[in-house]
Amino acid sequence: MPHRLDPLLDPESIVIVGATTSGGMGSRLIKNLQHGDFKGKLFGLHPKNKEAFGVPCYPDFKSLPEKVDHAIFAVSDERLEGLIDAAIEVDVKAMSIMSMLFIDDDEKPYLKDRIQAKLKKADILLCGANGMGFFHIEKGVWVNGHYTRPNHEPGGICIISQSGSGVAGIIDCEERINLNLSVSSGSELTVGAEDYLDYVLHQESTTVVGMFLETIRKPDQMIQAFQLANERKIPIVVLKTGRTEQSAELTVSHSGGLAGVDDYYNALFEKYGIQRVADMDELATTLIMFDQPHTLANGNMVSLHDSGGERQLIIDIADQQGVEFAELEDDTTQKLKEILDPGLPAVNPLDAWGKGLEDADQIMADCITEMLDDPNASMAAIVMDRGPLGIIHEEYIDYYMKQANDRTGKPVFLVTNLQGTGIHPLVVEATKMGMPVLDGIHSFLAGVRCLHQYRDFLKARDEMNIDLDKEKIKFYQDQLSTADFFGEADALNMFSDLGVHANKSTIVSNQDDLLTQSKTLSFPIVLKTAVDNVFHKSELNAVYLGIESQEHLLESYQELQKNLPGDALLASMIESNGIEMILGMTTDQQLGPMITIGFGGYYAEALKDAVTLMPPFTAETAKTAIKSLRMKSLLDGYRGTDPVDINAFAQMASVFSLIAIEFKEQISEIDINPVILGKDNCIAVDALISLHQQKNKTEGE
Repeated sequence: MPHRLDPLLDPESIVIVGATTSGGMGSRLIKNLQHGDFKGKLFGLHPKNKEAFGVPCYPDFKSLPEKVDHAIFAVSDERLEGLIDAAIEVDVKAMSIMSMLFIDDDEKPYLKDRIQAKLKKADILLCGANGMGFFHIEKGVWVNGHYTRPNHEPGGICIISQSGSGVAGIIDCEERINLNLSVSSGSELTVGAEDYLDYVLHQESTTVVGMFLETIRKPDQMIQAFQLANERKIPIVVLKTGRTEQSAELTVSHSGGLAGVDDYYNALFEKYGIQRVADMDELATTLIMFDQPHTLANGNMVSLHDSGGERQLIIDIADQQGVEFAELEDDTTQKLKEILDPGLPAVNPLDAWGKGLEDADQIMADCITEMLDDPNASMAAIVMDRGPLGIIHEEYIDYYMKQANDRTGKPVFLVTNLQGTGIHPLVVEATKMGMPVLDGIHSFLAGVRCLHQYRDFLKARDEMNIDLDKEKIKFYQDQLSTADFFGEADALNMFSDLGVHANKSTIVSNQDDLLTQSKTLSFPIVLKTAVDNVFHKSELNAVYLGIESQEHLLESYQELQKNLPGDALLASMIESNGIEMILGMTTDQQLGPMITIGFGGYYAEALKDAVTLMPPFTAETAKTAIKSLRMKSLLDGYRGTDPVDINAFAQMASVFSLIAIEFKEQISEIDINPVILGKDNCIAVDALISLHQQKNKTEGE
């Protein structure tokens, strides 16, 4: 089916501007296209050359014998702008520029900005600039100015990189990976990573996508592509740089101090089932694991070893990676006991080497087969060391792996303890046969984690079943749009109206109001300042808790007025032995609202025990997030305390996530802190709302 990027990635004709036989970019581009066996028409542009490596050359665009789809520029930046103008004039639809677009002594608007404006005006598809081009192996379109390995075979793996050479090592050296398309998107002047992702997801041959991301320039389009990937059940593995970047400094909420930009990206990836890895080894390994043909079963991993020490090592590393081992059925354990040499425990992970006699290979093969056949086993790893000079012992593949594969149909991976190489013939052959040979325990276990997380994501896609009152939503949207400040009392009352269990409060303007309103409440009472633009009241000694009488109330009110004269908030005191939690919302400029769930109270930022989720989300998703908190044991009951109602808090968080979406145009930040969470209660007792107009005013100042 045609795609709008076809003129760029699958053109019927190409012209190389700067075609030459004298070396450099112009020569390499021709050789790459010829090596890739480009099936379309190929031309060159050169003021003097009549041909280059058999490719006919012409002096300028108007001299070309026919209209071309795609122009590749292999000329200096000083000559580039005029040539682009000429290409636009003859209606070239797509271009590739690999240079940096930089000229010494250039003046504003700079060359890059001038070219970008021209390309956008003419609706030109551009790969680049400042990238390495692309290899479309399936279509034979090798638009890349650098040589690669000669033995590319078309496959199902696609790689999209915002880094110029970031994934070159994988593309050029990793023979276990068969590519459909790899593209270096560069500066993304007109075509970005989200566009390439959409393209590969529409290709029937695509099985898995790897992405090297520095940023997401068009979040809405990227999210649409993520959704398409989920519909087609195509996994996406992302290596995202910039983990240490912090969120904006101008935040007034505790939530703003609990999450950085990288937390927002993690929330985005988790919401759409995108698997994140930490480095190039993990990226390559995980792509290979997703590309193998066997279906991951329910349950967890089993692994086979020939060393007790290495068996213990994988247990330690798996714990770091969050990978679980399958708990074997009693029947499986009994079968292993009958196979193993005496003295070896029948456990997973399994050291099965024993005496190492002539029947050792049979024992090892039978053990991994029985373990993988267990109903709790999702996949298997055979963990071994390479032989001398990096060889792989054939019996591991032809015997151990094949026997287990043939009986169970589940994935089996041969994993070496040390990083090896993906060019060993047997390694490459076995991997392409569906029995992957992988290197390095850390990278392998990262892949295991990704495979299981993606499987569980596809199974657990719950639908939202909460409906907010539309009339109330509209009422408060109108109020917030025109307000200069929205105080705690208004916030708590709004949240209560919208389905969040909150402690309603009232505002008093003078002593008479105080005495009148206090008669509607039961002691103990809480008194706080309600002065505009005062956010963290406790830090200003503007909160009075546990007021037990009218006299105590009057005394507290008078003291408050001396300190911070103006309106005050009056509410019933929530008596609870529960735990203080926080629900927060901050707005990322790129990704929109993000929700913070964690331990709250006065020490929320000091504790920094919180998770970030992208709204909206279900109560079940919230519950999973809550269970991931470091201090989660406090919620389960600790040292004789009662467990708290996590389900109620998760439901509140889910409702709150919908509210955050509805009010994203009006509100920049929210803190509901604390939420008192007890055995049988869950109630918000304080709330802070920062409006967009407040933040804009602060930033302007």
